[in-house]
Amino acid sequence: MITHLALLRGINVSGHNTLKMEALKATLEGIGFQNVLTYIQSGNVFVDSPEEQPAKVGFLIKQEIFKVFGHEVPVVVIGKQDLEACFQNNPFLKATDADTKKLYVAFISTSLRSDSISDLKMSQVKPDEAHIDGSRIYIKYAVGAGKTRLEQKYIEKKLNVTATIRNWNTVTQLLKLYEEK
Repeated sequence: MITHLALLRGINVSGHNTLKMEALKATLEGIGFQNVLTYIQSGNVFVDSPEEQPAKVGFLIKQEIFKVFGHEVPVVVIGKQDLEACFQNNPFLKATDADTKKLYVAFISTSLRSDSISDLKMSQVKPDEAHIDGSRIYIKYAVGAGKTRLEQKYIEKKLNVTATIRNWNTVTQLLKLYEEK
């Protein structure tokens, strides 16, 4: 069995795409996933499956959510190594005065070229900063996530990808949960 982490985008936000985690857990167990574990209401779901391909796991989850709940929910599936890489490769953690409350990670549906950063047109979102690392974008918000143009819809539009963003505290907790599994 392989443990996958499915990151659902856009559920339980401002009353839209409401999805109870208990119901999601039961639904995913019903289609054969094992050891289903959810973390907070924003759509972080660990599943065990014999399926090795993260994209296939994501497709099954997305399909079942639509079938059962009627919500079209993008899903990005990552592994433990993806979360570990966040800690190893996040350039914003290297600063001695790093404010982790302003650090976020956008998980992307496909691997990006390092020069994709120019496609984001960073000059339009200054003073926020971003760094691309494969299928992750490390983000450092100058003020905060609620006051930026560098958000999920902007990233998806500029790079033509599916993205879902998690704050640094959530990334930290998800890695701890992975290590406990």
